[in-house]
Amino acid sequence: MNFTDRDRAVWAAVAQGLVGPAEPVAGLLDIAGIRRSVAELRAAFEEFTAPGTPVLHAFAVKAASLVPVLRLLAQEGLGCEVASPGELALARAAGVPVARTVLDSPAKTLAELREALALGIAVNADNPEELARIDSLMASAPSSAPVGLRVNPQIGGGSIGAMSTATDTSKFGVGLRDEGARDWVVRSFLARPWLTRLHAHVGSQGMPLELMTAGVRTLFVLAEEINERAGRRQIDTLDIGGGLPVNFSSDAVTPTYREYVAQLHATVPGLLSGRYGLVTEFGRSLLAKHGTVLARVEYAKSAGGRPIAVTHAGAQVATRTVFAPESWPIRVAAYDAEGRPKTGNPVAQDVAGPCCFAGDLVAENRPLPLLESGDHAALLDTGAYYFSTHFAYNSLPRPGIYGYAADPDGTVRFATVRTPQTLENLTEESGGAHTESLRDLGRQ
Repeated sequence: MNFTDRDRAVWAAVAQGLVGPAEPVAGLLDIAGIRRSVAELRAAFEEFTAPGTPVLHAFAVKAASLVPVLRLLAQEGLGCEVASPGELALARAAGVPVARTVLDSPAKTLAELREALALGIAVNADNPEELARIDSLMASAPSSAPVGLRVNPQIGGGSIGAMSTATDTSKFGVGLRDEGARDWVVRSFLARPWLTRLHAHVGSQGMPLELMTAGVRTLFVLAEEINERAGRRQIDTLDIGGGLPVNFSSDAVTPTYREYVAQLHATVPGLLSGRYGLVTEFGRSLLAKHGTVLARVEYAKSAGGRPIAVTHAGAQVATRTVFAPESWPIRVAAYDAEGRPKTGNPVAQDVAGPCCFAGDLVAENRPLPLLESGDHAALLDTGAYYFSTHFAYNSLPRPGIYGYAADPDGTVRFATVRTPQTLENLTEESGGAHTESLRDLGRQ
């Protein structure tokens, strides 16, 4: 049998006790794979953009809110796109320079805006009220931080409604097709010389490349109109978002970054000509293929004639898959008790998680070699959003996360990304220090 680096990592994780009776679930990250994805992203844009074009690839922190991962990506030349005070704190803890940080959020507080402008972090305003807040802050404490405006091209949605941000009624940005909106956007720029960026993002998973590039074309045309009306190059940077879809049905990487940038080049050739600096905000596509959730099978049972493997990976790590399996199906691989790929005839079975509700299934009626107690189920393509975005149902502790690299001789080395959450940590997080705080409230 030909063993992949993932197979070797699973075996090593079991052999070294990263996953076992005491720690029955963990996240594994292929660090060489992550570096390779970053290199492919950078190479795709370098191939098609004019020499000297400023391009910032700002990783969407929500896809992997893990300080060591952000540090790794920063060392590979990426910045961070943050959408909350917490994400900004993580980016700063990772040492990401403020000049390589972009703040996006539809609900920025006045304090968040004040901090970002004071630090020099790029800010994309979401709506007219937020832009008015920035007006007042710039009047009281002028800032050289890059400021942009997010617009919604309103060109339609993809196959997953919740991931589509360019529908007519999307909560994000200024809808360009709303009555009077486009004219308001143009006038807003002309009245604010410090407003120098435009931002749009049409969605992520389930979005065809044609729709993504159509959204970017709308952004480019609007920037050209504003600069022509201004009689100068007022808009100098276009933030084209991210959202490249991920193939969750096989190991193949499709679409590729090169395919996306080539389509941008064909659809919006002026975008890559050097007239504008560029910002991208990719997340899932950089990490998804390089992560595995590995969970021990605690029990094997059957119901209604169907085998069920009860594992320690369910809604707490695979939230979207459990609650929306049609939109977020993932592959499951079977490994034996020693962490070796399991062989045998496929048997249709359910792979269940530990959460106390009936729908906590990561795979239903899935043909796999029959999983037995002590075996391991591996949830593939889970490097983004899965184990880094924990759902605290049933007070299940957050699992440990480990980066790995396989040496040429097959030896696998691990580095801790996040230590497993202890029950003491969990209790403290759940108000353990305030046990008696309610004792005297509500008494007559």
